[in-house]
Amino acid sequence: MLKPTLQLKLGQSLTMTPQLQQAIRLLQLPVLDLSAQIQDALEENIMLEMEDLPDLPKTSAETTVEIETIKAEDSWQTSSMERIQDGGWNGEGRPINDFPDESGQTLREHLLWQLEFENFTPREAVIGEALIDGINDDGYLTVDLDDIKYSVGAEADVRDSEVLHTLEKVQKLDPVGVGARTLAECLALQLRQLDPQTAGLDLAIRLANDHLDLVASQEYGEIRRTLRTSEDELDSALALVRSCNPKPGLSVSPPAAQYVVPDVFVRKVDDRWQVEISATGIPRLSVNQHYAQILRGSGDHAALRSQLQEARWLVRSLEIRHETLMKVATSIVSRQQDFLERGDEAMKPLVLRDVAESIGMHESTISRVTTNKYMHTPRGVFEFKYFFSSHLSTDDGEDRSSTSVRAKIRKLVGAENPAKPLSDSKIASLLADEGINVARRTVAKYREALKIASSSDRKARKPR
Repeated sequence: MLKPTLQLKLGQSLTMTPQLQQAIRLLQLPVLDLSAQIQDALEENIMLEMEDLPDLPKTSAETTVEIETIKAEDSWQTSSMERIQDGGWNGEGRPINDFPDESGQTLREHLLWQLEFENFTPREAVIGEALIDGINDDGYLTVDLDDIKYSVGAEADVRDSEVLHTLEKVQKLDPVGVGARTLAECLALQLRQLDPQTAGLDLAIRLANDHLDLVASQEYGEIRRTLRTSEDELDSALALVRSCNPKPGLSVSPPAAQYVVPDVFVRKVDDRWQVEISATGIPRLSVNQHYAQILRGSGDHAALRSQLQEARWLVRSLEIRHETLMKVATSIVSRQQDFLERGDEAMKPLVLRDVAESIGMHESTISRVTTNKYMHTPRGVFEFKYFFSSHLSTDDGEDRSSTSVRAKIRKLVGAENPAKPLSDSKIASLLADEGINVARRTVAKYREALKIASSSDRKARKPR
């Protein structure tokens, strides 16, 4: 029969203390989030005080603070439409001469305001509001007209013709092209606003309505044969199509820019690369020694003692974050000096383990440090992770980074003969001539990551 007994055993286990948990959490925060958390701590904890306002780092005589705006890539309604952008577009889906409204008003508010003052009957105003509710930020109507009809209410006995007529009136509101259901309709609405005597207008409307696929693929010879037009007439029509805005709604309510404050600044001083931690927006904290002295030797004020302990933990956690960030950034810079000097083609292969071993930390810690952390360099602002890439072997035994190989692929494609674009196999062969052994499928993967079309898609069309 088993009897319950007590036994003592010695063993080791890893326990995450509150201090360690806090240090890890702060280590992962980007500058803006960290600054916000510090401000909250200053307001809540009486034992914390701000030493002084942080100085703004200077990276050149002209600038005192560097903030990089990261803008998401925008595109047309389909990826093929990107190839229409031979000129006139700024890369954000808007013409370069179109200045967005910065009043903070949304597209919906802008349209509803016009609805009140335009010649809409009360019945049309109800339908118009339902239509406006179905228009997305780009300016397109994304709701079926039947759904609009039923959303107004069955008791209103709304006819299809009423919904269509009201849509036509909404499409005449500002910005021009709003309320379109397709890209073709959006462009055609804008073109019809031009003076009827505009050269090439009729042809431009035909292109927008029926031949956008040929325009996107630059099948200009096919367009001339199909429409029986001259090269000059086609050029005028294409210029009009390109002058249109494929996303008119963004001119009223453009997407908010996302700002990134660099965590570290890298610059060359006396032929040596130096790393400085950014102090922008991050107050320097310390424990209020006056209050700490009052509590010393006293067993009272448990709440204040708890705040004192939390303040000490936070100050120490920030020191750990600063030290770790500095070690990781310095290690990266020391290994990627060639990149800083010559660019992507000189990027060295680097993995988390390399940095972890060089500074004596775990790979998981390096992973946390390199996430959402940014480095300001003379070549631009880069996320720490940008400097890490896999190894590729070469004939001379020296490893190449995948980043440098991608840069070489971009360079080869940029220098190719447009009439005879390089195939993936040919690019692999050219790289092999330089001693870089890369399979064709790897070239294809890197090319697609660079958003470079295949050789068949890049092949130049016949001269117009």
